[in-house]
Amino acid sequence: MHQTRRLLAQFSNFVILCLLLCGGQPTVAQTPSDLPAGSLTQADSQNVDLVGHVGGSATAVVVQGDYAYLGFRFRLVILNIANPATPVVVGQTGLLPYIVEDVSVSGGYAYVAGGDSGLRVVDVSNPVAPVEVGFCSTVGLAEGVAVYGSYTYVVDGNSGMRVVDVSNPAAPVEVGFYNTPGTALGVAVSGGYAYVADGYDGGLRVVDVRNPAAPVEVGFYDTPGEAQGVSVNGGYAYVADNYAGLRVVDVRNPVASVEVGYCDTPGTALDVSLSGGYAYIRTDDFGGGLLVVDVRNPAAPVEVGNYDTGGTASGVSVSGGYAYVAGEWISLRVVDVRNPVAPVGVGYYDTLRGATDVAVSGGYAYVANDYDGLHVVDVRSPAVPMEVGYCATPGSANGAVVSGGYAYVATSVGLRVVDVRNPAAPVEVGHCDTPGSAWGVAVSGGYAYVANGYDGGLHVVDVRNPAAPIEVGYCDTPGSAMDVAVSGGYAYVANDYAGMRVVDVSNPAAPVEVGFYDTPGSALDVAVSEGYAYVADGYNGGLRVVDVRNPTAPVEVGFFDTPGEARGVTLSGGYAYVADAWRGLRVVDVRNPVAPLEVGYYDKMVLSAEDVVVSDGYAYMADEDFGLFILSYLPYHTFLPLVLRDYVHYFEGPWEVEPNNTYLQANGPLISGRDYTGYPNDEKDYFSIYLRKPGPLTINLTDHTGQAVQLQLFYQGIDNRVAFDTVPPYTITHAGQPGWYYVYIYTGEGYNSTTPYTLRVTYPE
Repeated sequence: MHQTRRLLAQFSNFVILCLLLCGGQPTVAQTPSDLPAGSLTQADSQNVDLVGHVGGSATAVVVQGDYAYLGFRFRLVILNIANPATPVVVGQTGLLPYIVEDVSVSGGYAYVAGGDSGLRVVDVSNPVAPVEVGFCSTVGLAEGVAVYGSYTYVVDGNSGMRVVDVSNPAAPVEVGFYNTPGTALGVAVSGGYAYVADGYDGGLRVVDVRNPAAPVEVGFYDTPGEAQGVSVNGGYAYVADNYAGLRVVDVRNPVASVEVGYCDTPGTALDVSLSGGYAYIRTDDFGGGLLVVDVRNPAAPVEVGNYDTGGTASGVSVSGGYAYVAGEWISLRVVDVRNPVAPVGVGYYDTLRGATDVAVSGGYAYVANDYDGLHVVDVRSPAVPMEVGYCATPGSANGAVVSGGYAYVATSVGLRVVDVRNPAAPVEVGHCDTPGSAWGVAVSGGYAYVANGYDGGLHVVDVRNPAAPIEVGYCDTPGSAMDVAVSGGYAYVANDYAGMRVVDVSNPAAPVEVGFYDTPGSALDVAVSEGYAYVADGYNGGLRVVDVRNPTAPVEVGFFDTPGEARGVTLSGGYAYVADAWRGLRVVDVRNPVAPLEVGYYDKMVLSAEDVVVSDGYAYMADEDFGLFILSYLPYHTFLPLVLRDYVHYFEGPWEVEPNNTYLQANGPLISGRDYTGYPNDEKDYFSIYLRKPGPLTINLTDHTGQAVQLQLFYQGIDNRVAFDTVPPYTITHAGQPGWYYVYIYTGEGYNSTTPYTLRVTYPE
């Protein structure tokens, strides 16, 4: 709910220590490649799994034909751009294990540079249903990728350039590498040579890859800046050289590369794309934008046009006279560059970003967006949330609550009432301007209680007629009223540095403060249940538990010092869920309010968790930078060894992880309806399943090429086998009760690592 950002996302090294103590690490039966080293270094979740995600900033883009392939943080989104003015989403992948840093498309496959998850291969032959089919780990951070023939060339940060054979896209395998002297950030391949933008220390490196298994450097040019990106055409390499602008290098003789021209760019040149005699440069100038440079004479490049995209650009691709610019806060901007001297924006695709608050009702999440109003997300299938509606609000949207088919949005210009009875077409029907900036809102008994920021106090608005809300009462509170909860005739106001204030609202027209508790931090949010108030108390306060059974004399009885900055809190089933800024979601057991205990957390790829709400067993967390996370707290998580546990939380399939030779090391929990794949290369493979509610559980094992095969199902532990099948096609159907199940695949003989089997489970969600 709060705009202060904390860009302190750090990954823990705890599991590295555990690996050293345990004397090793598991391997992966994914392909002939090994498990990526980086995958085991992230102790970033415990008992909380990422189920779905939507929104955030675009991180990469490439265009081929009528489709734009857009990296959106953890997934690849495909848009139809047959009409550049109206890009339309047609398909998207499931969640990938790391941010999409770069993407290249060839032959019906998208090759994704996925940071510390290496190279990911996605089948995009059917754009409506893209699916990851293979991956290959790399030793560093995969920053960029280029495809040439049946090989991909991955620039891997401090680990140089890796050459990966993708002749079988389902089983990519590294066949060669060249460790450049700098930090490999960009790559282009032409005529048997790879041209690597090698950062500050490396400049442009020219590598002979005619023998992909033994790449060798044959030349280089030390650019004056920091080589970030490179494109090659007609015997010239065009290098985006950060603060040194665009450098043009003659590489017609790769052994003796020489600079022949340059163009100083305003701001920093971060990447470059070529089309029709022009270079299109991604720059941070204009707050983030596109620069057009005429390079028809490589010796005298000259800037001829520019376009301010309105946000930091993260990628650019040019096709058919249009430039497609991806970026932070801008998603995708389509720029008509048919007249390069006068580029003009003609289309865009926007998604949820700047999320500050969230409410869930009837299978839809209503997200207050700091910059542009209320976004509606269909979460009836939590694993694939889809944005379906939007309503602009004046000012910034800071908080939201839904009641009776209406969303009540706290904005910087007061309370806005939005009719959401048709979630796909939300429309504002009423408003009440409050004197300050509304930060939070609660609705109870036909009244909206508005926390109205600095010097704004608590305002009570009659919303029994949503089309004509009218203020009927007001209570001035010290400090800055950030949020409010209403329970039993009292409003509990999180009042920033003035702690929590208790206001008697039994008469909404005459609210009066009757008590307060001055918390040690900055009270930013509050939730109330069964006589206790739970306060998200900012950076110094964590979670405070306050006994309010006597509202006139509230007293603290317990606290838990969260590791980040507690900004939002909600309650469900005896647990407090805390949005903890850069430390993500913290789950705290408060069944004993005097002794709150953290029992789970999720802080992978989280930058600014602002608020959280729980509905139907899922936690919906608004992150100002990354959009909406949908998370699941599993209080009885698989009892995995610590070394494996953090990887299995990372487990998205489709390949099984080894060793998983007991139920204590089971892969999972498996998602209903998804295909998982493994090799019958040993006796035992175990998988875990968690049922939230009773219903039919079906397991299908196909394409198993081993002998003496058994498919077995266990409930809760290895001592409680409930079903088995030893005759192909292997199928188990079981009337499941809530709890943990374990699938055991036994192979008696005929082991192999060449023909994979497929496992699919289905169960009620």
